[in-house]
Amino acid sequence: MPRTTPARALAATLLACSLLPGLAGCGGDDGGPRQVGTVLDQADGDGHHLRQVPAADAPEVGLIVQPDARPDGGWDVRVRVRNFRFSPGKAAARAVHGRGYAQLYLDGARLSRLRADDYRLPGTRVSRGTHKVTARLYADDGTAWAVEGRPVEATADLTASGAETASPSP
Repeated sequence: MPRTTPARALAATLLACSLLPGLAGCGGDDGGPRQVGTVLDQADGDGHHLRQVPAADAPEVGLIVQPDARPDGGWDVRVRVRNFRFSPGKAAARAVHGRGYAQLYLDGARLSRLRADDYRLPGTRVSRGTHKVTARLYADDGTAWAVEGRPVEATADLTASGAETASPSP
């Protein structure tokens, strides 16, 4: 029986990996797109299809809205995520598990696409009364992350008094 040299063993491994790219240990992951979850026929309120993922490792989102100290009466909005990372602005338009952006809404109207966890809502955009601020998570291909057929989102109430600042008395 012929003896196999290390060079022959390496050549045989390289040949096998080129013929069988899915073989374990052959580095078949080229970083290309993979199916992540299941794209549903359902859509969110903006017409984006939902991308269903199992609840066990699905992205999660929370929202904190607080008045800021600036004179125009603006609001600091903090988006808290779990099992999710914000992608940079020039990310490829494909779904990568747990990656993407958040879309911010005020009373159902789109405010901003977020690639970071904070946003300043100017006081001039909020009228007196109670409003709903919503953050919804999206994959970079524009599909909305979903669990059990519902978008991954969080909503917080914001109450603006509309009180005017008093002028100093003479």
